[in-house]
Amino acid sequence: MAHDDKLSKEDNIRYDEEARILKEVQGKKWHVRLRTYFKLSGPGWLQSALTLGGGSLTSSLYLGVLAGVSMLWLQPLAMLLGIIMLAALGYATLATDQRPLYAINEHINPVLGWGWAIASILACVVWVMPQFALANGVVQQNLLPDYLGTGTALGNLGSTILISALLLIVTLGVTYNYGKGSRGVRIFEMLLKGIVAIIVIAFIGVVIRLMFVAGSIDWGPVAAGFVPNPSLIFRPADGFLPMLDMLSESSAGYWSDLIVSRQQEVMAAALSSAVGINATFLFAYSMLRRKWGTEYKGMMKFDLATGMLIPFMLATSCIVIAGTSQFHTVPQPGFLGEEQVEWEPDQRQVNEFNRLLEGLVIHELGEGEELSEQQMNRHVEELSDNDRRMAATLVTRDAFDLAKSLQPLLGGFFSSFIFGIGVLGMAISTITLHMVICGFVICEIMKVSYSSWYFKAGILIPTVGVLGPFFWDQALFWLAIPTSVITLMLLPIAYVTFFLMLNNKAIMGDYMPAGTKRWIWNILLVLVIVLVGSASFYMLWQYAGYWGLGVLGAFLAAVGVAEWQKRKK
Repeated sequence: MAHDDKLSKEDNIRYDEEARILKEVQGKKWHVRLRTYFKLSGPGWLQSALTLGGGSLTSSLYLGVLAGVSMLWLQPLAMLLGIIMLAALGYATLATDQRPLYAINEHINPVLGWGWAIASILACVVWVMPQFALANGVVQQNLLPDYLGTGTALGNLGSTILISALLLIVTLGVTYNYGKGSRGVRIFEMLLKGIVAIIVIAFIGVVIRLMFVAGSIDWGPVAAGFVPNPSLIFRPADGFLPMLDMLSESSAGYWSDLIVSRQQEVMAAALSSAVGINATFLFAYSMLRRKWGTEYKGMMKFDLATGMLIPFMLATSCIVIAGTSQFHTVPQPGFLGEEQVEWEPDQRQVNEFNRLLEGLVIHELGEGEELSEQQMNRHVEELSDNDRRMAATLVTRDAFDLAKSLQPLLGGFFSSFIFGIGVLGMAISTITLHMVICGFVICEIMKVSYSSWYFKAGILIPTVGVLGPFFWDQALFWLAIPTSVITLMLLPIAYVTFFLMLNNKAIMGDYMPAGTKRWIWNILLVLVIVLVGSASFYMLWQYAGYWGLGVLGAFLAAVGVAEWQKRKK
C-alpha cells in the first residue's frame, strides 16, 4: 500500500473475519451466498446513495415531462455503462497492492491522477449546494409547511437557517462515523442502506398509489419504455406528434427542433453524469476502506448490481412514471387563460414561457429582424392558442410541482409526506457521500490514515453547501458552469485512465486480463468511452463553446508534457 491505514487490532480482526466468511460460502447454494453477500455489501450502496440525489430527481422528472415513459431505458442504460467502468476500476483496485491515485500518477500520468482527485473535490463542493436547497424546500413545502417557511413564526429566513443547521449537524454526525474504524464504517453503511431503502420505498409507494387511480398509469407503454429507442435522438417523442400536427409548418418546425434539442441534452447529460467523476473516487477507496482484496471480485459485482443498479433503476423509473402521469403533454396551469387554477406558476416558469414564445417569434421573422419590446409583445400576443399550449407544456416542472399535482389524486399523506420523505432522503444521502469523498481525497493527497484528523477536515470542505439555500442561483453562475465543464471533460479522460490501468502490466501484474477475457473487457470499455466521450463533448460544446475546447486543449497539452517528461527520465 502507498500509505498505512493504521487499522486497529479490532478492525483487522473484523475484516479478516469477513474475508474468511466470504471464502467459506463459495460453492454453497445460491441463497446462502446471496444472504452473505448482502450482509457484507456496502460500497455499491454508497454509490446508490450518492447518485440518488437532487440531480437524479430533477433529470428523472424532466424525462417524464419531455418524453413520457418512452425514455425509461435511458437512465438504467447510462447507469449500466457507468457500472462497467466501475467494475474495471474495482477489479484493478482489488487486484493490486497499489492505491489507484498513486498507481495512476506513477505508471500512467500524474496530470490524469491529480485531475481525477481535484475534479472530484470540485464536483462535490458545487453539487452539494442544491442538495441543501432541495432539503429546505421539501421541509418547508411538503413536510412541515404549517411550522416552517413563509408566513410562520420563524419566517422564511429563520426557517432556512434552522433547517440548514439541523441538516448540517445530522450529515456531519453520520459522516464522522466513517473515520471511527470498522464499526463506524458498518454503522455508516447501514444508515445509508436504510436511507436508500426509504427513498426507493417512498417513490414505489407513490406509483402504487397512482395505480389505483383510474387511468393514471398505462402499463403497456411503461413496459415498452424500457426497450432502447435511439430514434429519439433525432425526433420528438410520440406524445407530441398530435400537438405538432395542429401547428403551421414553420411553427411545428420550431417546436420540433426545440423538443429534439432538449431530448439530446437529457441523453447526453444522463450518459455523462449517471456515474460522476467523484463517484469513481468514492467506489475505489470505499472498497479499500473495507480492506477488500482480490477474493472480493464476485462480491464487488454483486454489490454494484444489488446496491447500485437496482435501487437507482427502481427510484428513477418511479419518478419518471409519476412525472409522466402528471406532466407529459399536459400544459402548466395558469398560462392558457383558465378562470381558476389550483396554484399559479412561479416567476421562473413565467420567464421560461415568455422566452419560448419570443423564440418562436424570432424564428418566424428571421434571426436578423430586430424588434423593440413593444413590437415583440405585439407579435407574441398574435401567436395561436396551440403555440401557447405547446409553450405551457414544455415549461420546466420541478419536484414541488409534482407534489402539488399529485395531491388531488393521492391525498396529502402520499403527495406531501411520503413524497417529501423520499426527496429529503435523497438530499441527506448525497450530502453525506460528498463529505466522505472529500475526506478520501484529502487523506490520499496527504498520504495519511482515514482515522486521522485530515479525514475530519476533508469532510468539512462541502459544508460550504449549507449556503446553497441562500444564494444557490448566484453560486451556480460563478461555480457550477466552470466546474461542470471541467468535470464533464475529465469524466471520459478518467474513463480512459481506468482503461489504461486495466491494460498496464506494471499495475496489474499477473492479474491483468488475458485472451478472450481481455478482449471482452476492452470492447466494453471502449464502447463506454466512445458513448460517454461523445456525450461529454456535446455538453462541453453546448455550454462552453470555444472556451471549453480551450480548457480541454490546455489539459491535454499538460498530459502530453507530463508524458514527455516521464519518457525523458
